[in-house]
Amino acid sequence: MQRLVDEYTVRKQQVLMQMKKGLVSKEVFLKDARQHIETYYHRTDQADEELLKEFEQYIYGYSRLSELIDDRTVSDIRVLRYDNVRVKRKGKRMRAEVAFSSPGEYRQFIDYIATKNQVNISNLNAIQRFTDNESHPDFILRFTLSMPLINTGGEPYLCIRKVPKFFPQIKDLIEQEMLSRETAELLVSRFRSGSTLICGGNSSGKTTLLNALKETLPDDCAVLVAQQADELTTRFHPDMMFLHSLPGTGEQQVSYDLEHISIAGLTMDVDFFIVGEVKGSEALYLLNAAYTGQICAATIHAPAADKAPDKLVDYCLGKSRYARDELMKMLDCFRTLVYMEHYKVKEIFECTGWDEKSKNLNYRRIF
Repeated sequence: MQRLVDEYTVRKQQVLMQMKKGLVSKEVFLKDARQHIETYYHRTDQADEELLKEFEQYIYGYSRLSELIDDRTVSDIRVLRYDNVRVKRKGKRMRAEVAFSSPGEYRQFIDYIATKNQVNISNLNAIQRFTDNESHPDFILRFTLSMPLINTGGEPYLCIRKVPKFFPQIKDLIEQEMLSRETAELLVSRFRSGSTLICGGNSSGKTTLLNALKETLPDDCAVLVAQQADELTTRFHPDMMFLHSLPGTGEQQVSYDLEHISIAGLTMDVDFFIVGEVKGSEALYLLNAAYTGQICAATIHAPAADKAPDKLVDYCLGKSRYARDELMKMLDCFRTLVYMEHYKVKEIFECTGWDEKSKNLNYRRIF
């Protein structure tokens, strides 16, 4: 099996890439693999058939990690070394019951997923982030890969975030007890009428809530979503555009970050502007859009609802000529601030305006 994978990721890589690009069908690709096995591997018919099935799972799935990717209770997968695979299952981190047989098999797997997703992992690209939204029918897979060049250990680190393609709607989140029906009605009403910031820590439910809220926008509302990874999608809305960033690499200098996409968004005829997760200078363009009256929404890392504007201003300061107080004053256009924790809505603040005397925003807790 390892020999066969090596041959298709190195010597027969062109065939593999043609399959990935859709130029070769699955049937034709597997027929090529069968002929290769029969020609070069002198085994029984049964052994050849078993090998082909294993190879099919490897190529069209993710080898030993496939069962974890299929598992709906697993949201995140972390491979720290070939024999140490960790998962987050129902919000709790634990050791997985799968492992690679050797460092060699694990490194071969890393080379394969890089080839499969058309990612370069040379020394010039020792950290890579990429998304696979085709391999699995139920999940978008968001990968973060760091290579031994920058790792303290001698093996790659691989993190996989699973984003459901059929994300829950507001009614589902009520059933899952993320929020009550009354709180949901409050948020939907405020989301449609004014700009919203949703904050919290990692895996707190920010994106899940934003995904559900944007689906409540009326059909005659034109929406633009700018994001780093393809986490926000739509199930029903007829007028949503989704743009994602394109990082440059050592060999390929063409890049489009969230700042470029946000600037483009300001020139488009949209009614609602969403940034999937604010992480840098795109914050200034989000704020400019909201301050000029366009309804906006975004997620951001912050420890409390009333701390989200401070974090947004921190990102703005890197690009802005405005002073901190001026930026904070502009942020009164974000009328609703939501804090998420452990997949639940913990608090909702309403921004009631700028206090010129104290040079602070005023807030009123409404949940």
